[in-house]
Amino acid sequence: MSRFQGFGEHAVDFYDGLVADNSKSYWTDNRAVYQSDVREPMEALLAELSDEFATDFGRATVFRPYRDVRFAKDKSPYKTHCGGVIEPGRGAGAYYVELSPDGIRTGGGCFHLHPDQLARFRTAVDEEIHGAALGKILTKLEKAGWELKGDRLATRPRGVPADHPRLDLLRYRSVYAVRTWPPDDVLHEHALLDRVRKAWRALRPFNEWARDHVGISEQTHR
Repeated sequence: MSRFQGFGEHAVDFYDGLVADNSKSYWTDNRAVYQSDVREPMEALLAELSDEFATDFGRATVFRPYRDVRFAKDKSPYKTHCGGVIEPGRGAGAYYVELSPDGIRTGGGCFHLHPDQLARFRTAVDEEIHGAALGKILTKLEKAGWELKGDRLATRPRGVPADHPRLDLLRYRSVYAVRTWPPDDVLHEHALLDRVRKAWRALRPFNEWARDHVGISEQTHR
């Protein structure tokens, strides 16, 4: 595989067009652009980052470009972004990168927790040492410009007292951090590798906490 040199010149234009015309005919006509300017660079990016981030954490995957529309109201067949990830299993921490018309997004943390993972997450947050450690990690990320996102309860989990010192964290049913850079010249340069690497290094304490205290789901994925 060739070394990462940035995404292709037409990568963002490809997705701008797909947003406007999410059809099989557009995809067929522009598939070569997707392959050369999007897919192959994403694979090369993940390959170079794997030497640092995948050795003891998980494996690199580029997500399929097709949407699962079986139960969706929106029947658009194609994703309007290309995502890649290094993770041990969904919810147990993740190094994520995404190309879309909005630019480059990086992210990590506890995506889509299954019930057994959520139980372990809340047990860890409830404990003073592990819960306080996560709080410090997330506070540091926010101060550095990361945005915390996730699914949260409007009230509080059953059995959790209203004065719990980490009630805000216990309300999360999933929690992750994201950071986005709008399209710029770096998107098409080798320098993007350093941008993503630096972002992932900032996420390492969060992901290692998730790996150690949440872990892979033991339940069947449905």
